[in-house]
Amino acid sequence: MTEYRMLREAFGEALLELGDEFQNLVVLDADISSSLKTDTFAKKFPDRHINFGVAEQNMLMGAAGLATTGLIPLACTYATFASMRACEQIRSMICYPKLNVKVMVTHGGIEVGWDGPTHQATEDIAMMRSIPNMTVVVPADAAAVPQLLRQAIELDGPVYFRMGRNPVPVIYQPHDRLKLGKAMLLRTGEGVLLAAAGIMVWTALQVADCLEESGIQASVLDMHTIKPLDGDTLVNLAQSADLVVTLEDHNIIGGLGGAVAECLSEFLPRKVVRIGVRDIFTESGEPQQLFKKYHLDVESIVETILAVPINK
Repeated sequence: MTEYRMLREAFGEALLELGDEFQNLVVLDADISSSLKTDTFAKKFPDRHINFGVAEQNMLMGAAGLATTGLIPLACTYATFASMRACEQIRSMICYPKLNVKVMVTHGGIEVGWDGPTHQATEDIAMMRSIPNMTVVVPADAAAVPQLLRQAIELDGPVYFRMGRNPVPVIYQPHDRLKLGKAMLLRTGEGVLLAAAGIMVWTALQVADCLEESGIQASVLDMHTIKPLDGDTLVNLAQSADLVVTLEDHNIIGGLGGAVAECLSEFLPRKVVRIGVRDIFTESGEPQQLFKKYHLDVESIVETILAVPINK
């Protein structure tokens, strides 16, 4: 039976262990600590937790100041608020001086569902990966969170760490080892390369199963680090693929699809199909219904892939 867990719960649990290990780790909140599961850190380390209230710009400025003293601040809020409301502070006060601030966000993509387009961050990855000195990480499941979070904390420089809202299937086992900046190959098959990030990694695995029933072998690549992109692995796998498909809970402009297309157009031209939100504002609703409406469900993705003419 498939286990489902929320990434933000895994984040909250990992913080307790990391707080003991990194004595200079501080957690900043914008009045949603219960939602981001940082309230347990606040109880265990009250002197290393600051709630800035509904003031994300102030929180990111505070994080910048704390980083100059040798502390490692984790500024926590929703993806749409960090990337848009505090974009100037992230760009000019954190990334420009390359301060050691980690921007920890949840509620990324239309997976947020009921909260609607004001809270469904579908542009945040594009915005963050366009800023110099920023590392962009999008873990696929709760098992990946503590591994990638530790490496993000150990990395000297700004990091944008994006998680979803809802429980998602656990993909990785305890023995699996993920490395920041190195894509993870989950399935091997020639013909189609499925490059996915975040919640769409599980979807990619299901799509690969369906394609196999149609006689098509597909590789599945978890591109959890979108910047810097693991171009070496991408190009290597694309050499044996007739079609590269990107899957993301994000606008197809500027996110994973854009990053993959940019890389392949320069180093190994291949037919690329970008599957994601197609440059529109979405709407409120049940997540499963939204994914189906915007053709991000397994059945729709399989139909899209099978309809693509491939020149072999």
